Amino acid sequence: MKNISIILVVILAIFAYNSVFVVAEGTRAIVITFGKVAQNSDGTTRVYEPGLHFKIPVFDRVERLDARIQTLDERADRFVTVDKEDLIVDSYVKWKIEDFGRYWLSTSGIKENAEVLLKQKVNNGLRSEFGMRTIQQIVSGERSELMDEAMIQASDSSDELGVKIVDVRVKQINLPQEISNSIFDRMRAERAAAAREYRSEGQEQAEIIRANVDAKVTVMLADAERNARQLRGEGDAQAAQIYAQAYSKDPEFFSFIRSMDAYRASFNSKQDIIVVEPDSDFFRYLNSQTGVR
Repeated sequence: MKNISIILVVILAIFAYNSVFVVAEGTRAIVITFGKVAQNSDGTTRVYEPGLHFKIPVFDRVERLDARIQTLDERADRFVTVDKEDLIVDSYVKWKIEDFGRYWLSTSGIKENAEVLLKQKVNNGLRSEFGMRTIQQIVSGERSELMDEAMIQASDSSDELGVKIVDVRVKQINLPQEISNSIFDRMRAERAAAAREYRSEGQEQAEIIRANVDAKVTVMLADAERNARQLRGEGDAQAAQIYAQAYSKDPEFFSFIRSMDAYRASFNSKQDIIVVEPDSDFFRYLNSQTGVR
């Protein structure tokens, strides 16, 4: 009898232990009874909040599900714009479980299954939005609107999974490598053509500037030469006038001074040779003892 009591106590302890389950923070739990999700009286899924709860041993199976916001961030995908241009788009999705019963039925409670299905739905929304826009529209400022529309489409189609899409964001948009190379080559050709045009215009302007400067220099030199000749002429006239005035005051003395200047200039070097007749008028002041002939 004592052994039977011990066995009963052990059975009751095991029964009590299996009747209790704990739901941790950040998670929610649902109970599966004979393959069906336990529901409330109003037909909604019975969701167990964090804490201590009870179940029927053997018949009830507890499924714990992560209730936190999840991040779906996989490899980038290729999308086609309305102008038939390919883009490599890197995006991520923030999501969480909204209907725990529907989520378990559609994904068996496996996160990887949910992410595969969710990725398809989000990509469909993004593909639809990219297909209605050009590259210029996507790059120039419609990215925020594109993400909002994609999130709305993905949210409408994700209800069947029992999840709620919190946010859809495009991290980076790149061109495929082959398209990038062709675009860069075209940009280089355009920049080279623009540089050649600028250099040609610069050379043309330089030639115009040099021609204008040369013309101004020629005019300035001509003006300077004319002014110099005019000044020399005026100086020569003034000098002739001074000589005439001096000659008129004492012609003989003036003639003597001019002869002395001529002698000095003629006999300045010992190697100078001059061939003239001794009675030439050039030597009249040298031949005359008085200096007057």
